[in-house]
Amino acid sequence: MNKGTAYGVGVGPGDPELMTLKACRLIRENDIIAVPGKAAKESVAYRIAAAAVPEIADKDLIPIVMPMVRDRNVIEESHRKAADTIERILDEGKNVVYLTLGDSTIYCTFSYIQHILENEGYHVELVNGIPSFCAAAAALGTSLTEWDQSLHVIPALHNTESMPDWPGSYVLMKSASHMAEVKKMLENSGKDVQGVENCTMDSERIYRSLDEIPDDSGYFTLLIAKDNDAVR
Repeated sequence: MNKGTAYGVGVGPGDPELMTLKACRLIRENDIIAVPGKAAKESVAYRIAAAAVPEIADKDLIPIVMPMVRDRNVIEESHRKAADTIERILDEGKNVVYLTLGDSTIYCTFSYIQHILENEGYHVELVNGIPSFCAAAAALGTSLTEWDQSLHVIPALHNTESMPDWPGSYVLMKSASHMAEVKKMLENSGKDVQGVENCTMDSERIYRSLDEIPDDSGYFTLLIAKDNDAVR
């Protein structure tokens, strides 16, 4: 029996209208949908997909638990369990569509599962979604780069001590849990900083300056820092 394919499918940043046609088609065409979280229907990724593809409610939903911890042993164990769950389905010749927020190639938990699956001989395909920082730039009405500018995407959670001294624009992701530290780091950067919380969702909030960004902003908060002369 031929093994199934695992699809890592990005559902975009939040607005169901920003899901790609390919993502919607794969959800419709396949019966098994893996969703990160303890309760599949409560996850943000599921709610986004369900608004665009109502038929997903009748699919076989597989919750994939991904604990938000720093303990590498716990994290690796969760990846192993997730891969085992998916592999059992693939071995039956069935495909699995794994939903992921934003884009399937940017700080995506599915990437770790992908590595395990591919190392063990399974076929994996990634389907891009609109990245959160592109949606955030659009919400702010600003470009990320122009002419010869570089773009740097930084996991702020792991970079709170000093701002890298690279020319160009910065996207700071994973900022929320350390927002006070990130803001302090940015204060002397000489950059113009804006932010978006819950981008494209009903609860979206726009912050036009560093001072406006609350220290207790939500998990889905993203910052964009640009040179002052590059701000539009």
